[in-house]
Amino acid sequence: MVSGKWVRVSSREKLLTAEYAKESRRSQRKDRLAGSGRVAIVAALEREVWPLVRNWARSRKLFDGREFEFFENDRMVLVCGGIGAGCARRATEAVIQLYDPELVISAGFAGALRSELIVGQVLMPRVVIDAGDSSRTDTQSGTGTLVTFSAVADAAQKTKLAQAFGAQAVDMEAAAVARGAETHGVRFMACKAISDASDFSMPALGHSVKADGKFQTGKFAFHLVMRPWLWKDAVKLARGSALASKKLCQSLAAFADMSTGDPIAVQATSSVNT
Repeated sequence: MVSGKWVRVSSREKLLTAEYAKESRRSQRKDRLAGSGRVAIVAALEREVWPLVRNWARSRKLFDGREFEFFENDRMVLVCGGIGAGCARRATEAVIQLYDPELVISAGFAGALRSELIVGQVLMPRVVIDAGDSSRTDTQSGTGTLVTFSAVADAAQKTKLAQAFGAQAVDMEAAAVARGAETHGVRFMACKAISDASDFSMPALGHSVKADGKFQTGKFAFHLVMRPWLWKDAVKLARGSALASKKLCQSLAAFADMSTGDPIAVQATSSVNT
C-alpha cells in the first residue's frame, strides 16, 4: 500500500519476482558448490543405514530446540530424522544450517509400486512427487519416479499411487527433503532401496511411531506377539529390510568413494538385484 492506496501488482512484476527467486536459488547453489564440498544424507531410521555409518564419528547437536545425532566422515554427514515428512523436513533444515552441504540425499527404504521392482533393488529417481499436492522435483539425474505418501501404503494403496502418478516406488520422506533443499538452493537427489514388493501389505506401524518419528521396536514386537497371523509377513519384511539396508549402504558407500560424486555413475555401479 502506497500513500493510503493499494497498488496492484502486475503479472509482469509477479513473473519478475518469481524469476528473481529462481536466480537467487541458483546463486546460492553455485556458492555452495564452491564451499564445503560436503554431502549430507537424510534418512528416517538408523537401522536403514547402520552398515554404512557404524564406524563413522558421532556427535549430538541442538538445532531449533531439538537434539539431532549426526554421523560423519571426511566427505559425508548423515542424520536420521525419523519417520514422516515433518521429521524429514526438520532434519534437512538442521543438516543444511549446521553443515552447509553442496548436496542433500534422501536415503532409505521404499515400497515397490511395480512388479518388476524386486526387494533389494536400488532406485535413484529422476523425479520425486509429493502425493499431497502433486508437486514435483526433478533431480537432474537418475531414472524413474518416486512418490512420497503420508502413510504406510498397503497393496491396494500402492496400486492407486502407481496409477495416479506413474511412479515406480513410494516412500514417506523424499519430497519433504527435496523441498527443504530447494528452499536453500542446495542440489538434491534420492537413493532408495526396495524393502517390500508391490503386492506386499505392510503391517500397521502407526501405533509404534512416536511423535518425534522414532520407531518403537519393542512396542511393535509386542503388537506382533499378540497377532500370530502377522508373523509370516513380519518375517518377510524383516528379511526384505535387511537386504534393502545392505544394498542401500553399498550404493551410498560407492558414492562416498567416488572423487567426482557423480550420481549417474554411482547409479551404474549400484547393485539392482538380489
